[in-house]
Amino acid sequence: MLCVILSLLVVSTDAQEKANTAGRQKANAVPSFQWVNPLQIQLPGVKHETFRSPSMQADVGFCIYLPAAYSAPTDSQQRYPVVYYLHGGRPGSETKSVKLASFLHQHIEAGDVAPMIYVFVNGGPVSHYNMPDRKDAMGEDVFVKELIPHIDRTYRTIADRSGRGIEGFSQGGRGTTRIMFRHPELFCSAAPGGAGQATEKRISEENGRESEHLIFSPGDNTYDLARRYAKNPQPALQILIHVGTAGFNYENNLAYMEFLDSLKIPYRKLIVPDAPHSALVIYEKNGLEIMQFHAANFGLPQKPRE
Repeated sequence: MLCVILSLLVVSTDAQEKANTAGRQKANAVPSFQWVNPLQIQLPGVKHETFRSPSMQADVGFCIYLPAAYSAPTDSQQRYPVVYYLHGGRPGSETKSVKLASFLHQHIEAGDVAPMIYVFVNGGPVSHYNMPDRKDAMGEDVFVKELIPHIDRTYRTIADRSGRGIEGFSQGGRGTTRIMFRHPELFCSAAPGGAGQATEKRISEENGRESEHLIFSPGDNTYDLARRYAKNPQPALQILIHVGTAGFNYENNLAYMEFLDSLKIPYRKLIVPDAPHSALVIYEKNGLEIMQFHAANFGLPQKPRE
């Protein structure tokens, strides 16, 4: 009888350990990546669309916010500036940050800021970055070389840097910082938020290595790209760095601002008291200020109507 009880205990313990292991593996599993992720919620002014990527040989999804004025019968020739929003986290999905569109719509409809188009980007397998050893993970090229031209061909945009902005938070803040310094000819307005600049500093110091499995091309990081831009800061970027004081990237964003100061790269900063590492919270508290920053750089009126 005792042997039977002990055997049952062993079986029970083994089963529990297997269940715990499976649970840990599930919790630690990297989400599967898809280039197309249909929108599961309805948001005012937001549509989910796709375009064909020649480099990926696949359809690629994006979400686009079109202000109500875009479809007005009396406004059929009007062109609009575009802000490209880079989501946080890995891997990419065009739906990850799209809930911010509620704040965009609210402020544009209230007349707090002039109408603008916002495009929510799918950053690819390693969000917003090109991986030199992976032809399927060229998120920056898909965005810069394919999505932007597609948007300019398809919608009534101001199709040059004077009407083009870039913004992102967390991983998207890192991507925004890299891309704005690599391509100042494409954007006049840039608002990186909550970026993991400590990781970028380590990549700079370790010859492109973020981890054992992530190694970027030499110089492909926010520190080396800023150094390169500082040598010839043309065309000039308008930069707004935003971060919450309760976010885990707060201190390393302050350090990055000091680094930009040392390079004499001008920027504005938006420090949001008590805000955690959350783009939604920052937009709830100070999103209008970020939108108005872009609008001013586009030359739009700050108060289009009272």
